[in-house]
Amino acid sequence: MIYSRHFFEMLKEREIKIEWVELCLSYPDKTDYHKNGTVHYLKVIEAFGNRILRVIVNNQFDPPKIITASIEG
Repeated sequence: MIYSRHFFEMLKEREIKIEWVELCLSYPDKTDYHKNGTVHYLKVIEAFGNRILRVIVNNQFDPPKIITASIEG
């Protein structure tokens, strides 16, 4: 996978660790497929107060491109 510049900006701004992203992509709690070609990977991150990490990947790129990451809850 490749990473967008926006993705790295969001990691810093939202204090998301790259290890959490890797965990989310490897072992998601939920995976949502969208018609626009993106896949949303969701994972509860215990180390971040049981908040949900959402990582959005665009599979229309080869290799797939990680677009952004956000924390919910």
